Amino acid sequence: MTSLDDQAKAILRGNDKGGYTLPTHGLYPYQWNWDSAFAAWGFSTFDNARAWDELDTLMASQWDDGMVPHIIFHQPDPGYFPGPDVWQTGQSPATSGITQPPVAASMARRIWDSDRDAGQTRIAALYPKLLKWHRWWHEARCTHGPAAITHPWESGRDNCPDWDIGMVNVDGSGAGEYTRRDTGHVNPEMRPTKEDYDRYIAIVKYGVSVGWNPEKIVAEGPFLMADPGITFILLRAHDDLAAIGRELGEDVSEIEGWANALRASLPLIWNDALGAYDARDLRTGAFANVLGSGAFLAYLAGAGNPQLDKQLMRAWDKVTYGIPSADPEAPIFNPRKYWRGPTWPVVNALIAIGLEDSGHHDLMERLRAETAALIRKHGFYEYFDPIDATPCGGADFTWTAAIWLTWAGQDPQPVTEKGAA
Repeated sequence: MTSLDDQAKAILRGNDKGGYTLPTHGLYPYQWNWDSAFAAWGFSTFDNARAWDELDTLMASQWDDGMVPHIIFHQPDPGYFPGPDVWQTGQSPATSGITQPPVAASMARRIWDSDRDAGQTRIAALYPKLLKWHRWWHEARCTHGPAAITHPWESGRDNCPDWDIGMVNVDGSGAGEYTRRDTGHVNPEMRPTKEDYDRYIAIVKYGVSVGWNPEKIVAEGPFLMADPGITFILLRAHDDLAAIGRELGEDVSEIEGWANALRASLPLIWNDALGAYDARDLRTGAFANVLGSGAFLAYLAGAGNPQLDKQLMRAWDKVTYGIPSADPEAPIFNPRKYWRGPTWPVVNALIAIGLEDSGHHDLMERLRAETAALIRKHGFYEYFDPIDATPCGGADFTWTAAIWLTWAGQDPQPVTEKGAA
């Protein structure tokens, strides 16, 4: 029988298109931003050079202003919607007009740490591009304090309940006719609704109408929300990028300034009524009042607290496998509906890094054991029902294979320091 390690490596190799990796065949036929960062981390466990190639290919499509797009359309695939003809960004190769969670610096640091000698020249060449992307985040998307998104897709957690209050104000009536690929590959009940998609496309069309001008999109676009998930990912990435810069002998005071400003903004996304960090509509100031997995990425940024600990344990103890993407006690919870309840191995891994770093070793090991159990039961699916482990989304999924190789499939480690949860 082929070991799970070998299966995971075969998935990465099978989804490898030469310099970039598909999330999975059929459902996602291009290069996705944060998927690629995790793919690189996975490759680093058995092919260090290929890991750096992945990040290089991603950053090669960086826009002149520093933004790194969420999709890079390397090869034509007319069946995919919305394709480059819809985005109309004028980039070469064609790209989407929005970004995704900036995990690349954090993954690059981990890849470099796995083999310092092999990565020295690669990280030195990558560093200025990562720096430029982080500067873009600070200047274009942290103008209100926390990191803001202008499209739910930018969050990586596309249809999570966090965005409902912002999406209500998006007029999707002019989206027109289109055919989605996702509902042809996956049970439509597990995917965002047509009403959601109409609004997604309306936001894209607005971007096209203003030539993807980032200032106009933030100032006047139909959707602008503070995202706890990206805020915490970016804060951790700033710290990781600064650590890389110091090792390279660079002046990192600019990055430290960005991190300090972002950390100082965290009270703006703390919702006392919820007892947790929360998404916030920056047009109205209203909180989403929804507990989601994005809030628990606070641990990744060293921003946990006792109130959040209580909310984490309450939500987690209501399910069997991993951190649910939405509160299991909330009316909107759906254990198989994309980001409205399922557990995602990739998010579990990020939360686990934070739990470990903050001394919650026992919780990290619990999360790893539960995530590993899902993969052992059903293989490398995109996400899972956190209650009964039903596999959901795409199969042979790159980032789930990567998470197995780097974290979930690792043997439990003894506690070296006394941790507290």
